[in-house]
Amino acid sequence: MTETVGIDRMGFYTPDMYLEMTDLALARGEDPAKYHVGIGQDKQAVIPPTQDVVTMAANAAAQILTPADKAAVKMVLFGTESGIDNSKATAVYLAHLLDLPADTRAVEIKQACYGATAGLQLAADYVRARPTAKVLVIGADIARYGLHTAGEVTQGGGAVAMLVTAQPRMLALEPVSAYHTADVMDFWRPLGRTEALVDGRYSTNVYLDFFKTVWTAYQAQTQRTIADFAALTFHIPFTKMGLKALRQVLPEATPDQQVRLQAAFEASQLDNRNVGNLYTGSLYLSILSLLRHGHLQAGDRIGCYSYGSGAEGEFYSAIVQPTFRQGFDDERLTALLANRHAVSVAEYEALFTQRLDLSGRDVQLPIGEVSAQYYLAGRHQQQRLYRQRAVD
Repeated sequence: MTETVGIDRMGFYTPDMYLEMTDLALARGEDPAKYHVGIGQDKQAVIPPTQDVVTMAANAAAQILTPADKAAVKMVLFGTESGIDNSKATAVYLAHLLDLPADTRAVEIKQACYGATAGLQLAADYVRARPTAKVLVIGADIARYGLHTAGEVTQGGGAVAMLVTAQPRMLALEPVSAYHTADVMDFWRPLGRTEALVDGRYSTNVYLDFFKTVWTAYQAQTQRTIADFAALTFHIPFTKMGLKALRQVLPEATPDQQVRLQAAFEASQLDNRNVGNLYTGSLYLSILSLLRHGHLQAGDRIGCYSYGSGAEGEFYSAIVQPTFRQGFDDERLTALLANRHAVSVAEYEALFTQRLDLSGRDVQLPIGEVSAQYYLAGRHQQQRLYRQRAVD
């Protein structure tokens, strides 16, 4: 008998500061409706210098890993395009911070926003072959385009952690998926740059074209139609982008099915609207938001569209499990987002420039008011100094 494999638990972390999009719009001389409606964003996570992708991943993973889980984890796959070293993997730093066993394989995966999906599929195949093993998959990023740029409104950051196991509590991954790759220059970040370069309109068009390509290929492989799905979820660097993709296929559904799919999309984008762009984690925050705010039932099938500029796209599906609400701490996640505090545009701009630069110089970061369990204390002799705060 083939084991059911999928996402057993999910954790999410973003720092405790955000910027109101109305404030940013007014500061940039824009109509707030352009940001709230035209882009589909309300708040944007602001990342302090004491957080990077490693610490955010550790703070997310700590929410879901028990001592027994740590003993069973055999692999850490860390999807990110905000890596901190051109050689050493973020996954190695993370495994150390989480005190995982020494016989854990730890690897970083990079392909723009697609990296976490590659990790998830590799993890699923690994567990299908080794049903007693568990794999920790991370999608963590800090989206940076620069101050006063066209992409500034689509910044943000955070981390999603997923524990992939046999007999999962949340989502069973179906084995068939469709993927597509092409060498496209819609978004890239050359070596030596901390901000990305993007052709926004072109990138949106490529994203939409790739979705139709993999959706059609998935249907051809499975003979399924849109009627087989309770929800479609999307990589959403900004929420309007996912809505555009959904609207491409809604005509394939009946009027009643369209209403259900639109309602599910609204639930899936609620948390993303208030965090912003997570790059590799965006699809997975969308899935988590759907499970938290939607009206799903056991046995429902959800479709998942992953996209990474440059470019790679994939469409796969998952089945909601009867115990899916046991896989995340809804109260904790609600409090995480609700208890953040707003910063002014001036404070946001100052924090944006305070991150560790590329000079390699020694830095001691201000850690007096750090509230996160895992944080970055600074840099010494070109080595990052990670610390863990005592937890009651």
